[in-house]
Amino acid sequence: APAPAAAAPAPAAAPGVSSALQLLSLLQREGRLVDFLEQDIASFGDADVGVAARMVHEGCRKALRSHAKLAPVRREEEGAKVTLEAGYSPSEVKLIGNVSGSAPYRGVLRHRGWRADELSLPTPVAGHDASVIAPAEVEL
Repeated sequence: APAPAAAAPAPAAAPGVSSALQLLSLLQREGRLVDFLEQDIASFGDADVGVAARMVHEGCRKALRSHAKLAPVRREEEGAKVTLEAGYSPSEVKLIGNVSGSAPYRGVLRHRGWRADELSLPTPVAGHDASVIAPAEVEL
């Protein structure tokens, strides 16, 4: 039989893209996130989806907590009345609802938001193709 062709070297992904793909790969490995999202769940009962969602949640949460330190953007509890003064950061706060006029804005905090205070991803192996989120598996 002919020898299998040598694999082409993996293309180098841009650092930001590579990091995003690496995080997606971790979420797949620990929580099977991509499998869950790509599965057509329309024919499954709510109980089966709930069991699967619980497993995905547990694995993805573990992966996220092992590689990232997250903190809420806002300290107030959801439902609290807040005032946004002129100069607030639109990257930190998204105005929703009936938005008109200019700051100061007064409203109700509906979601505290999330900020990544730290992100620690494993060092990629040389020649690793970051675009492969999960390798195909062949049982022998």
